[in-house]
Amino acid sequence: MPAKRQELNFASFPLHSCGGDLQLIGIPMTDTVLNVSGVSKRFGGLQALSDVGIKIERGQVYGLIGPNGAGKTTFFNVLTGLYTPDSGKFELAGKPYQPTAVHTVAKAGIARTFQNIRLFAEMTALENVMVGRHIRTHSGLLGAVFRTSSFKAEEAAIAQRAQELLDYVGIGKFADYKARTLSYGDQRRLEIARALATDPQLIALDEPAAGMNATEKVMLRELIDRIRKDNRTILLIEHDVKLVMGLCDRVTVLDYGKQIAEGTPADVQKNEKVIEAYLGTSGH
Repeated sequence: MPAKRQELNFASFPLHSCGGDLQLIGIPMTDTVLNVSGVSKRFGGLQALSDVGIKIERGQVYGLIGPNGAGKTTFFNVLTGLYTPDSGKFELAGKPYQPTAVHTVAKAGIARTFQNIRLFAEMTALENVMVGRHIRTHSGLLGAVFRTSSFKAEEAAIAQRAQELLDYVGIGKFADYKARTLSYGDQRRLEIARALATDPQLIALDEPAAGMNATEKVMLRELIDRIRKDNRTILLIEHDVKLVMGLCDRVTVLDYGKQIAEGTPADVQKNEKVIEAYLGTSGH
């Protein structure tokens, strides 16, 4: 029997019970936001993912968990165009999409954050959010070069929307601060605001609670709850299983690239395969 991989007392975790005010712009309403199946990915001799699939309904917070090396980040990177899958079927809001590049996935309607914060450090918070919003602009390069009236009007609208989003995530007063001067927790919030600026069908959060203190985690949970109540849809990778179990409507568990469980937090916590994977008693 191998050494224990990660000890967890599932019984101690409070569960989210399935059950706003940020206006949704230009988002068609379909019940199923993300539907992927048969996703596989190999790196040389390593089978990183094997026939993985998830289905996320609109307004859900959907969790993806698993021990270290389970394939969570690989799956995330496949969904968002960083890795090309070996196989798989991908649908976003009922339409097929191919995760072949980050920019095409973003235009299709998936916005993501990263475990390692990726902001423009020397730009202001407002400018960082405006960058995210530009994926939905129409004026084009010529408009920017010649500063046409339509370009100026669009830039003003983008700035207004960016300020609204900063207010929404709770850092509106820092609009003119450079990103590098913000606290760690506020930088995380800024990343989420920038993701929201693209009007995504799906927001993919890669370990947003990593490195946060207890107070920052409470504030993060409140923000994610608020986003859910505004009918946004979130896919969450997170090592903090307590946070996942308290927030998510449904959870998928990966282990060694395979999907070993899927269901409500209550169902997943009772699943013997999940307990074995985390306690290292599965015989791997």
